[in-house]
Amino acid sequence: MTTLQNRPNTALLIVDVQNGVVDSSHNRDEVIANINTLLTKARSEAVPVVWIQHSSDELKPDSAPWQWVPELIREAAEPLVHKRYGDSFEDTELESVLAERGVGHVVVTGAQTDACIRSTLHGAVARGYDATLVGDAHTTENLTEYGAPAPELVISHTNMYWSWQEAPGRKAGTTDTADVTF
Repeated sequence: MTTLQNRPNTALLIVDVQNGVVDSSHNRDEVIANINTLLTKARSEAVPVVWIQHSSDELKPDSAPWQWVPELIREAAEPLVHKRYGDSFEDTELESVLAERGVGHVVVTGAQTDACIRSTLHGAVARGYDATLVGDAHTTENLTEYGAPAPELVISHTNMYWSWQEAPGRKAGTTDTADVTF
């Protein structure tokens, strides 16, 4: 269990599912459909949903690439955390948002697998959280021209890698959308 005191709750994190991040990503529509399934389930079980939105030179606030994909609709009561670094905890209010809701376990979805998803997972565990990666609800773009493996291999490797993570007093792992329990 989490090493954070009095934090029995779980939250669903939706990381960077923005037009400019996922438009050309591997299995885009399938991943977004899985995130929507998790979103519906979390809402029906009164599980906190936290939206995380990246800004950068390529993702300027209020631009079309910066906007959420139209298939995902954030409810006004669901917190939105703005970030500029890969780790969603770094220089953001994510920790305080989760603390207010008694969250000690995060379920992570979104993009990009080999950047913000991995950074956020590691950031969570390093800060005392349990962290679950939803193996069929994250994606990345094709970066093979820069020497990276094909997207499906990046995703597969991250799923395998994260399934073996652990730290004293904390749990990590990978599961699929159909098997997520909040």
